Amino acid sequence: MNLSLDQQIDLDVRSLGSSGEGVGTYEGFIVFVEGALPDERIRVSISEIKKKYARGKLLFVLRRSPHRVTPTCPIFEKCGGCQLMHLNYPMQLTTKHQTVLNALQRIGHFKEIVVDPCVSSPQQLSYRNKIQLPVVLNPEGVTVGLYARQSHTVIPVEHCYIHGEQGEKVSKKIITLLKKSGIPPYQESLGEGIIRHLLIKTAVKTKEVLVILVTSGHQHPALPALAKAIKAACPEVKGVVQNINRSRLNTILGNEWHTLEGVPYIQETICDKSFRISPSAFSQVNPAQAESIYKYILKLAELDDTKTFLDAFCGVGVMAILAASQAKLSIGIECVPQAIEDARHNAQLNELTNCLFYCDQAESKIHALKNIDVVFLNPPRKGCEESLLRKIKELKAQSIIYMSCDPATLARDLKILVEEGYKIESVTPFDMFPQTSHVECVVKLVPNA
Repeated sequence: MNLSLDQQIDLDVRSLGSSGEGVGTYEGFIVFVEGALPDERIRVSISEIKKKYARGKLLFVLRRSPHRVTPTCPIFEKCGGCQLMHLNYPMQLTTKHQTVLNALQRIGHFKEIVVDPCVSSPQQLSYRNKIQLPVVLNPEGVTVGLYARQSHTVIPVEHCYIHGEQGEKVSKKIITLLKKSGIPPYQESLGEGIIRHLLIKTAVKTKEVLVILVTSGHQHPALPALAKAIKAACPEVKGVVQNINRSRLNTILGNEWHTLEGVPYIQETICDKSFRISPSAFSQVNPAQAESIYKYILKLAELDDTKTFLDAFCGVGVMAILAASQAKLSIGIECVPQAIEDARHNAQLNELTNCLFYCDQAESKIHALKNIDVVFLNPPRKGCEESLLRKIKELKAQSIIYMSCDPATLARDLKILVEEGYKIESVTPFDMFPQTSHVECVVKLVPNA
């Protein structure tokens, strides 16, 4: 291989990588290029060289893909939030289907696997119910925005095109108030300052908004006044909550929560059920597509009043509560105490008496369970602990439904479940994250008779 830094080469792009970058080969060496699309010929300046691959900066598109479109967002090329906005939507779906297929074949070694077409999102823009905005101090003053591509640099964002309209309206007012408050942004390099992030969570159906101000361990007398000003300026804001993150690392949230104004939750309607959502609790960011997935999971589960349903990563109890309407018993396990508190409250809110919720790690609690008919797995991106997957077979479940946002860990875990005596019945990708390279997937497994 004969490559050097800053060398300019012409490259034929053959595919997209898992992070949405264009992939080509130069003299047999793999080169990744952000912003390039399959079937394009491009000119690239080599920016990084590793043992097995290189990265390049896109200089010119010499032959344009017929699927390339002008991104809706004017800062798409700078912002790290979206990776595929320059690709038309039908091809985004095709790409995500291929991502799932590639992972299952390459990592899971399921060579003959059949993957359904990727289910399109009801909305391709303005779909997110949550945004996380870092706050920094630049020479120009306080900047609230998003991280640039492959960087910890914050770029100002006037409008996020995938964030919901109500959340955008509220964020603009809050950013103005934040800049006027005199509360200094946190400076990571010095460990000084107060405000680290602004988080906004929106309940789309009920129109309620929750605001989270992430601060360092230092207090500031203007914080209560800022919270009051936010509530006064934005009637849809039901609460302003402070999260304290004392870490010098670049993690977003800490473990301390304080309500500054209003109530520390919002209430949302999902599939005609009501749910309280606290600031630390996980909820799907695309509520319209999430409803489509929940209905599909209930169809796959084939529940009736003789069956017991287990949600091993239940969060605030959404799937467990939806299943309880059809099952004899619905059990939820979740390791986040506030989420379990919400789940129990949500069962009462929906007048359900056949729900049991446990605050524990799924791999620990599962040893105490038996007579489970349907197991639902929706773990974090890292996937399931192997011990959990190995134990599931002892429950003698009639089916396992696995929902995942990471095709790689999904493929790894499916391989283990197949080793334990299950077979894959269906694989269906859903586009939960339009304009990005991410994809959600729902897989049903049944015992291998």
